[in-house]
Amino acid sequence: MRGRKKTMSDSPEETVDYVVTWAEVHRDTKLLARQLIGTGEWKGIIAVTRGGLIPAAIIAREMDIRNIDTICIATYDEKDMGEVNMIKIPEKAVDEKGEGWLMIDDLVDTGTTVKAARKLLPNCHVATVYAKEMGRPTVDTFVHEVPQNYWVFFPWDTDVQYSAPLYTSTGKD
Repeated sequence: MRGRKKTMSDSPEETVDYVVTWAEVHRDTKLLARQLIGTGEWKGIIAVTRGGLIPAAIIAREMDIRNIDTICIATYDEKDMGEVNMIKIPEKAVDEKGEGWLMIDDLVDTGTTVKAARKLLPNCHVATVYAKEMGRPTVDTFVHEVPQNYWVFFPWDTDVQYSAPLYTSTGKD
């Protein structure tokens, strides 16, 4: 691996594209909110950018939380995993070591992002909508487990476009 970035194709299993729709993200994030209601008195939400922004907005609405900050961490460039790049930290939450703060992300994959965030916010509660097997131990609450070899495409990463009917690709009329 030395000298190049790790990609999903480096996995021993074949990568499977898994497309999640807006309706599914909304439904699943509301399920996450239901799990979180009553689990604590939250000072606020820390959205992990960029993927956690939309789930954090839904959670904030459903749980009536108005104090929202961001932690900006880059670990992926498209499908390539790179070094952890800490771009912005939530200063108030960091000062409080995350105590009473709810960190929200869309997906935990290997846990790299969460581990980097927990160094700054060791006492926060981490919740993700989706969790892969390798990252699952790094989060406190999640809704759906996704196989490790799935590459999840979220609606903010995709475009809706025309798809030809299957019969046209078979060459039979």
